[in-house]
Amino acid sequence: MARQQRAIRTRRIFLEAAAEVFDEHGYDAATISAILERAGLTRGALYFHFTSKEELARGVLEEAVTSDGVLPQALKLQEWVDIALLLAYRLPREPMLSASIRLSIDPRARGLFGTRWPDWITLGTEILVEAKERGELLPHVDPVATSRLFVGAWTGVQLVAESMPESPGLVAEISALLEMILPNSAVPGVLARLDTSPHRPERIIEESRADALS
Repeated sequence: MARQQRAIRTRRIFLEAAAEVFDEHGYDAATISAILERAGLTRGALYFHFTSKEELARGVLEEAVTSDGVLPQALKLQEWVDIALLLAYRLPREPMLSASIRLSIDPRARGLFGTRWPDWITLGTEILVEAKERGELLPHVDPVATSRLFVGAWTGVQLVAESMPESPGLVAEISALLEMILPNSAVPGVLARLDTSPHRPERIIEESRADALS
């Protein structure tokens, strides 16, 4: 068991090191030597877990789609909002997530590995379908189209915010995006109950910690 835990920890160290290097330098400029230096481990240990830089990139992308920290809510639409806001909060703080986006927009990496955007669309669609079944969405709303367009909009907002020196921050921008989209998607009674505040991610994290301790 101890050996298995060490192997899991070592694999994670390599993934995090690779994510940092990919995020800072891009896929083509990233080297195994730089990843080894960042990880502080041996080449032999690396090749025990990953056979190549390509395999490391695939491992980083596999970590991209996550709803970690999001707790079940009375409204499914609030869970959809929470995933979007929490991702915006985590992305600047977690190279694994930001590297997955950089790999997804890199033409060479995208050609080799594809992207995880279809998986994000699927995740959002599943939540929105349930929200519609519960009567939280307006009758005209198509969950698939809404999820697809929102993933594209979220990604576009992130890329623009990252490039602007005076951006209000990704969480604030995604909060504003949600406030534009939701009035055309949620029934009025549900809309009034949704929390789309830029401060929502901190509250989610506090709720998650309290839930873990209870």
